Amino acid sequence: MTPEKLEFRGVALYPGLLDRPAQEAMVAALRRVAEAAPMFHPESRFGKRMSVKMTSAGAFGWVSDRRGYRYERRHPSGVAWPPIPAEVLAVWQAVSGVERAPECCLVNYYSETARMGLHQDIDESDFAMPVVSISLGDDALFRVGGLERSDPTASTWLRSGDVCVLAGEARRAFHGIDRLKPGTSTLLPQGGRLNVTLRVVT
Repeated sequence: MTPEKLEFRGVALYPGLLDRPAQEAMVAALRRVAEAAPMFHPESRFGKRMSVKMTSAGAFGWVSDRRGYRYERRHPSGVAWPPIPAEVLAVWQAVSGVERAPECCLVNYYSETARMGLHQDIDESDFAMPVVSISLGDDALFRVGGLERSDPTASTWLRSGDVCVLAGEARRAFHGIDRLKPGTSTLLPQGGRLNVTLRVVT
């Protein structure tokens, strides 16, 4: 991969980094992840069910329930998380800029009505390590703000095969997904979007 790099509010964007065959191979690998560790709807600490479904791969998985947001070594069912697919690790190696391997691959599935409110990725121990995010499926309106929830925000569309890297000042920026544009991709037979994020946890 020879990535083209753009920047949006401090976030590095690699538009179209993954071509269609690479996207299809990654989706197939992620289906195997979901077979080993089925997707589930997490709850917020206040008991509200999130609109996205998720699972994870790697040494840790991200979970959320009434006990709060955290990383766990096992799926809520008790099974171990499967290994991070090689197709996903190759993206990390291409754009992360660090030698450490990711310890968590969080996989979020957005139906056409799902969204993700503004949030920070702050459950990790070392903010010098980036978060790498891969978009697969329908276009998504990606909103990025600053280090405070009240800071001004701006949005841009992410398309299937796009990759983002949150590093440096943007590592702790508030960000979220406002909405999807249904029917903009044929990658997922059921429609919707997969978002794959890679993180170093410890």
